[in-house]
Amino acid sequence: MTKRLSEEVADLIRAVAAREIAPRYRALHAHEIEEKGPGDPVTAADHAVETALAEGLLALVPEALFVGEERCARAPELLDRLGEGLVWVVDPVDGTGNFAAGRAPFAVMVALLRDGITIASWIHDPLSGRMMIAERGGGAWCDGRRLDSAAAARSDPAELAGIVSSFAMPEAKRDAVAALTAGVAEIVPTLRCAGHEYPLVALGERDFALYWRTLVWDHAAGALLLKEAGGVVERLDGTTYRPGSTETGILLARSRAVADAVHLLLRRGQAGR
Repeated sequence: MTKRLSEEVADLIRAVAAREIAPRYRALHAHEIEEKGPGDPVTAADHAVETALAEGLLALVPEALFVGEERCARAPELLDRLGEGLVWVVDPVDGTGNFAAGRAPFAVMVALLRDGITIASWIHDPLSGRMMIAERGGGAWCDGRRLDSAAAARSDPAELAGIVSSFAMPEAKRDAVAALTAGVAEIVPTLRCAGHEYPLVALGERDFALYWRTLVWDHAAGALLLKEAGGVVERLDGTTYRPGSTETGILLARSRAVADAVHLLLRRGQAGR
């Protein structure tokens, strides 16, 4: 990926967010909020951002396939094509529930895949204007500053602070999560916005995060960002996370030592069942 393309994508995301998200924040009308399913809202902003990004991204890379969260709600078979050459994966408003309720955080997430592997990603916070960019083999950046998530990372489990989602947690994992919660310094619940929480770990503001649902638009962009920052993104059995895989559970950690400490606590909890 060229530097020019990376900058063009970032500029496109900023412009679309300013045009389609900012004016609607805390100004949505009732008819602009719907539910795709119970507890799964979608807003006029989601649709408008996805449409605008599809047009702009395909103009930049015409040979790519576009896979957006809202398009997949209508055509889930698109997910079967993530390994077909170049693919744009877009979450137009990550944290829609927050946005619809008039609160932060929410984000725009874009990933570019080649043959099923994420090669570039962008995560934009429309409220602060922050733009995080990662390129496979080229590092992770926050507004031009290179990230090193492992710098000064703690390794003592009793000092770790993390984020744990209870959403879609398997009943069989509750003892393991209880052991993790008891063994670290602090656990906070997820704010249901991966586009906010991946950056927290990449910036070293949180040591780890644990999710159960692993939809590609929630994780492809952030996984590349964190890995290029020096962190770890993997399944709970220690295997590599791959975009589009359907296994339950994913661990983010700011360093290998943090990931190992979290895995150990989870295994102890599981063994004690």
